[in-house]
Amino acid sequence: MNQVFKNIVVLLLFVFVGCKATAQKFSTHSVKRGETLESIAKQYKVTPANILTYNKEIKAGQDLQANTILVIPVDAAAATTSTTETKVEEEPIGFTSHKVRKKETLYGIAQRYKITEDQIKKYNRELYSAQLKKKMVLRIPKYKRVAPSENTINEDDYETYTVAAKETRWSIAHKYGITIDSMVVLNPDLAKNSNYLGEGQELKMPKKAGSSVQNQVTELFISYTVPPKMNFYQLEKKFNVKSDEIVRLNPEITERGGLKEGMVIRIPERKVEGGDVNTDNYIFYEVKPKQTEFSLTRKLGVTYKELLALNPDLKEGLKAGMVLKLPKGQTGDFEVRNALVLDKIDLLDSINPANKPKIMFLLPFRLNRLDLNDKSGVRKIIGSRNSLKYSLGLYSGALVALDSVASLGISVDVRTFDNQLDLAKTREILLQENLAEYSAIVGPLDVASLREVAVRTSQYQVPVIAPIPANTNLSMSNVFFSYTPDEVLRTRMLDYMKSVKEAQNIVVIADSTNTVARDSILARFPEAKIAEVIEEEKNIGVVRDKLGALLSEEEENWVFVESGNYKLISSVTSILNSFQNALLDPEISKEKLQLRMFTTNKNNAFDSDVISGSHLSNLNFTFPSVYREAENNSFAKKYRKKFGDTPDRYAVRGFDLTYDLLLKLAYKNNLIEVSKLIGQTEYTGNKFSYEKDLTSGYFNQASYILSYEDMRIKELND
Repeated sequence: MNQVFKNIVVLLLFVFVGCKATAQKFSTHSVKRGETLESIAKQYKVTPANILTYNKEIKAGQDLQANTILVIPVDAAAATTSTTETKVEEEPIGFTSHKVRKKETLYGIAQRYKITEDQIKKYNRELYSAQLKKKMVLRIPKYKRVAPSENTINEDDYETYTVAAKETRWSIAHKYGITIDSMVVLNPDLAKNSNYLGEGQELKMPKKAGSSVQNQVTELFISYTVPPKMNFYQLEKKFNVKSDEIVRLNPEITERGGLKEGMVIRIPERKVEGGDVNTDNYIFYEVKPKQTEFSLTRKLGVTYKELLALNPDLKEGLKAGMVLKLPKGQTGDFEVRNALVLDKIDLLDSINPANKPKIMFLLPFRLNRLDLNDKSGVRKIIGSRNSLKYSLGLYSGALVALDSVASLGISVDVRTFDNQLDLAKTREILLQENLAEYSAIVGPLDVASLREVAVRTSQYQVPVIAPIPANTNLSMSNVFFSYTPDEVLRTRMLDYMKSVKEAQNIVVIADSTNTVARDSILARFPEAKIAEVIEEEKNIGVVRDKLGALLSEEEENWVFVESGNYKLISSVTSILNSFQNALLDPEISKEKLQLRMFTTNKNNAFDSDVISGSHLSNLNFTFPSVYREAENNSFAKKYRKKFGDTPDRYAVRGFDLTYDLLLKLAYKNNLIEVSKLIGQTEYTGNKFSYEKDLTSGYFNQASYILSYEDMRIKELND
C-alpha cells in the first residue's frame, strides 16, 4: 500500500498546456477536365504543396478527377509563411455591451459579433468560473476590421448548412463532394481534436453548380396534440422520430419542463418508399467507405438480391453513407444496438498513434488528512474510509492500464487531482484547468462534485466517467455511468430466466421495500406464487410450513429472494437448504425437492458473514452482476509486480474502465462518437456497452449472469 501512495504523490502534478493558431483565407476550385495540380497552383499563385496541405485525399503526382472540389489558400503569404508562426493577439478598439437573453449560448453570441468565445471570456472573467445566465450583461470587444482583398472568398459560392440529428462530418462532406479536411478549413471554428458536431450547428459549405443540398431536402410536418400519459418513448415508436429531434422542433417542451397533456407539437412526417419502415420491422446499417458488394453481403449475411429488394436505391450503385435496412431478425458479423448495426471493431488493431488523449483523474484521496509517516495509522484510515479505499483501488488499477497502453504506443497526457471529497475544492480545480482540452474526466465519487464537473464540461462535450454507482437522476448528456443500473440488471436477469424456463414452479419472497422487484417478476411470470413475509419491529422472516406448502415435489422450484435485509436472506437460505436435504412427506414421495434460489438484485446483504456460502452453493444461487471474479491473468501479474499485492475488485475495475477508455480514445479521440460505433467490450472482470438515455447521459448496459456451483462462482451464458 505504501507503493500506491508513492505513485499517487508522483502523479499529483499540475501541468498546463497552451496552443495558438493562425487565420488563413481560402477559396474553392472545381477541377476541370485536363487540369493538373501544377496548373491550378499557378492560376492561384500558390505552390502545389500549399494545395496538398489542405486537400489530404489528393496525392502528389496523382491525376485530378474532373468536378473534384479543392480548397485553395488564396493568401499570397501562404506559400512562404511557416506553419509554426504565432499570431500576436489583437487588442480591441472599443467595447459594446450585450444583455444575455433566454437560451443564448456563448457560442451563439461569439458568432453574432464575429469574435471568439475566448475573446468574450477575456473581458468577462466571471465566465471562467460561472455559467452564462439570463440578463447577464457582457462586455463585447470590438476589433478593427481589415477591408477584404479581391482574393477573399466569394460568399455567393457558399451556402449555410444546418447540421441535422446524427449527422457526421463525413456524411456532410460526402454530400458536397469535398473532404473532411476541406470542410474543417472552411469552418475554422470546428474542433481540431474531435469530430463533434452539434445538432443545429451551422456550417459554411460550397454550393454545387445549379443546386443546393438545402433545397433538395423538403420536410413536411403534422400537428399532434399530446394525449394524457404520453412520453418520448411512445412518441418515438408512434412516429419513428427520435425524441431529441422532437425537442429541437418544439422548444416549448423544454420551456414547460417536458411533454404536457394538450400541448400541440410539430412532428416531421416521414415518407418512405416500400411501406412503413420502423424499428419494429427493420434494423439499419450505414455503408462505410471502400466497402464492396462482396464484403457487405458477407458481413450482413444476405445476398445482394435480397439487399436490393429492401433498398431500391442500390440500383444506382453502392455509396458510402447510404443507410440500408435489413430484416429485424437478421444475424451476421455484427452487433445491433437501438436498431442500428454496429461493426465489430478490434480496438487493439485500430490504434491511431496520432490520437493523444488527455484525461483527468479527479478522486478523493484526501492526502491533506493523512500522515504518510504514520504507516499503521494510514492502514487504519484506509480500512475505515470507503472513499479512500475505492480511490486507491481504482487509481492503482488505472496506473497499470496506463502502463499497458504505453506499451502499445499510445501517448496519454494524464492529470491527477485530489478533490478531497469537497465541492469547493472541486470547483477550485476546475477553475484552474482548461476543460476544453480534455478528452475525458474520470470521477469524482461524490454526487455533488460529479454534478459540478458535468455542468462545467457539458458546453465542451467532455465525457465525465462515473466510476462507481451514482444517482441516475443526474440529467447530464455528457456523463457515462459505468455501473449498470439495477433496473437493467433486473431486466437482464428476467430475460435470461424467461429464455431457459420450461415447467418450473416459481415462488417469490419479497419484503415491503422490494415491491418493484416482486411486481417485475410477476409481470414476466404471472403464475408465480407469493410467499408471505412477516415483518416485525425487530424480526423478519417467513413461516417454514407456509413456504413449504408453496413448493412442488414434481417440478423444480425456482425461489426468488428480493430483500436487502440479511436476517431474512439468511433465514430463507437456511430453510430452503433444509428442504433440499429432507423429504416434505416421506409417506408420499421418496424424492428430494429440486430447489434453486435466485435474486434480481444481489446487494451487500447477500455478502453478510451470517449467510452460509455452502447453502448458497447447494441452492445454485443465481444472480445478475456488474462484474465477475477476475482470473489470474496478465493484469494480475502486472499488478502484483507493481504493488506487491493481489488486486481487489476496485483495482480490477479501475484497470478495466481506464483500459477501455484509453483504447477507445486511441481509436477515435471522441468518446461520444466512439460510443455510437463500438458495441460491447470486455476485459478482466468488467463489460462495457454504453447507450444514450433519452433524457440523461450514457448508461452501461452490460452485465453477467453468475451462479454458485461447487463452492465456486460460474458465469452462465445466455
